[in-house]
Amino acid sequence: MQKLVFGSRAVEIRTPKNVCLVAALCYGDEGVKERANARLVAAYGPIEHSSARIAFTFTSYYENEMGRELIKEYISFSHPIDPATLPDVKIFTNDLEKQFAREGRRIINIDPGYIEAAKLVLATTKNYNHRIYIGKGIYGDIQLYWRQGRFHPNPWTYPDYQENSVRRFFEQVRVNYFKQISKG
Repeated sequence: MQKLVFGSRAVEIRTPKNVCLVAALCYGDEGVKERANARLVAAYGPIEHSSARIAFTFTSYYENEMGRELIKEYISFSHPIDPATLPDVKIFTNDLEKQFAREGRRIINIDPGYIEAAKLVLATTKNYNHRIYIGKGIYGDIQLYWRQGRFHPNPWTYPDYQENSVRRFFEQVRVNYFKQISKG
């Protein structure tokens, strides 16, 4: 911890608590998803929770590259991480997507992020007015924020993250996150 003094007031700079690593996987081939999960587990430890699989019909964004009839699944990991490592996680998942690609086209999309007490943050390579640079070519995007006992979407939140079932999943992950950090 470091102290800075402004006038007569001292301000403490604190290192943030560890966070719960999460990822969203969008895919059309269950076998590819299972192989990607195995690589994620090898890198980041056991998966704590998996959401129900949902049909990804919220946008046609991935259709040209990955085809139709895509599935989306959300996972959380049991080992908390330092939030400063999120850029490295995003670089790792981008590399995984390339390794699984066929004929230069992705067949799985993996969006990592984290949950902490106040929010759900996703990592992205795309800059926009509501995203902040977090290092190594990666930006942080707050998709959900915590208020009055539940997660709420922002105006820019992706449609699937606005779904009640998806927010409830992340609310449960948040409960488990507090259990994780109380052990550490």
